[in-house]
Amino acid sequence: MKYALILTFSFLSFTLFAQKPCEYSANVTDSIGTYKSTPAYLISEKVFAGNSNYIFYSLALTDGLPTLNVQLIQKSKDFLKANCFDKDSKIYLQLQNGKIITLIHIDQESCGSMVRDDKGFDNRVKTGIFMFMKDNFQDLKTSPISLMRIKYLTDVEDYVFKKEFTAELDGKIYRPETYFIDNLRCIE
Repeated sequence: MKYALILTFSFLSFTLFAQKPCEYSANVTDSIGTYKSTPAYLISEKVFAGNSNYIFYSLALTDGLPTLNVQLIQKSKDFLKANCFDKDSKIYLQLQNGKIITLIHIDQESCGSMVRDDKGFDNRVKTGIFMFMKDNFQDLKTSPISLMRIKYLTDVEDYVFKKEFTAELDGKIYRPETYFIDNLRCIE
């Protein structure tokens, strides 16, 4: 009886704490090198007065170099301000344990591209690739994120991370606070 109880407890512990398998939008190895990328994940959504702003993260591993790919999408019928990424752009992540993690943008200027859709909305799509510093991984794997600050070429924006939200975009539940805890293992 005691062994059955221990076996049942062990089985329940494994299923409760089991991590879901990693998903990849790209996983390529060829003569040039290797590249893995996780699917885009919605981190922030602001929908107000006909304007929409979305921020997506994906993690990539290119020949052993881990990076964070950030995609910002703005949608509006009004004028859209162009915030550009440059060599001095950074992302600051404030963790719930009080530490601040800095990610550095690659040396490539990007102001995004503007696309007008069939409903008369202007859509600006901007992508940035940010590199992790060597000592950032351990803290990101153990502590949730409470705030993100993006430093652009001429501006700074802050985003408060939610524990969980249901996106108006697709109706799915997202957990931005624990994005790195759940996904960093996929690019190690």
